[in-house]
Amino acid sequence: MTALTLATLAWPVEPTSSIAAYAEKLDHWVAAAKSGGADLVLMPEYACVELGAALAGRNAPDAATELRAMVAAADGILAAMRAVAMRHRIWLQPGTLPMREGETIVNRAPLIAPDGRMAMQEKRRMTRFETEHWGVSSGAAPQVFDTPWGPVGIAVCYDAEFPDVVRAQVEAGAWLILVPTCTDTDHGFNRVRIGAQARALENQCFVAVAPTLGGFEGSVALDENHGAAAVYGPVDRGFASDGVVAALAYDTPGLLFTTLDPARLEAVRAEGAVRNHRDWPAMPAPRSPMATFA
Repeated sequence: MTALTLATLAWPVEPTSSIAAYAEKLDHWVAAAKSGGADLVLMPEYACVELGAALAGRNAPDAATELRAMVAAADGILAAMRAVAMRHRIWLQPGTLPMREGETIVNRAPLIAPDGRMAMQEKRRMTRFETEHWGVSSGAAPQVFDTPWGPVGIAVCYDAEFPDVVRAQVEAGAWLILVPTCTDTDHGFNRVRIGAQARALENQCFVAVAPTLGGFEGSVALDENHGAAAVYGPVDRGFASDGVVAALAYDTPGLLFTTLDPARLEAVRAEGAVRNHRDWPAMPAPRSPMATFA
C-alpha cells in the first residue's frame, strides 16, 4: 500500500439543464482536481440528481417523477462519468446514482479507473426519504476495491453511521473509506460527521466525507444541502488531537486536497496509546469480498 493524493469535492448544487451540461460541470471539477495533483476524486452522494428537475420536465417535480427520470437516464449519466475519468486519466468516485436492479431501485456508488473499468458499491442502509418518497431499496453487502494504493472501501452516507458496514471493509483490508454524502440539515450532516469520525477512531483508518452544498427550489431531493468536505483519521499519536486530518469550512464548496499515507496508520496501530483496530471484538460475519472491475 502506498500514499495517494485525494481530492474531496464539496459539490455546489445548481440547476442543470441536461446530461451534457452535467458532464461539462463534472469535467470542470475533475480537471481542477487533476491539475491540483489528485490521484483520486471523491464526490457526494446524489450529486447528479440536480439533473432530476430538468429531466422530469417540470418546474417542481414530485419525488416519484424525479426518481423515474433519473433512473431512465442512468445509463447516459454513468457514461458521462466514465468518459470524464478516462479523459483525465484519473480514479473517480463520482458520488451515487439511483439505478434499476431487476424490479427494485438501488443507490449505486461507482469507482471508475482511468481506463474506464468500473465497480459498484450499493448503499446498504436507507434513510426514510429514500424508502418513503423514492422507494429505493437496500443494496448489496459492503465490498472493497483494489486500487494502486491498496484496498479502499465506500460507505454511502447513512452507511457510515453503522460500525458493522465499515468494519467489514476494514477487516477485508481497506485503509481508506470514502463517504459520499447528501444531507439537507445541520443534524443530518453532523450525524454523518460524527459517524465518520467514530469509524476512523475505532478502526484507526482514514475516512473522507464529500457533501452536496446549496440547492434550488425546483429540486425535490436537492432543494437544500449542508456539510463540509473533510478527512478524518485516528485520534492518537502522530495525528491531530481531534482526529481531523483536513477540512474545508462548513458550507464551502470546492476541492480539499489531502495526501494520505497508510504507513501512518500502520505506525499508530502498532505504537499508539490505544489499539482500537486490534482490540475490536472478533466479528462472526465473513470478510467483505473484493469488488470486480468491468
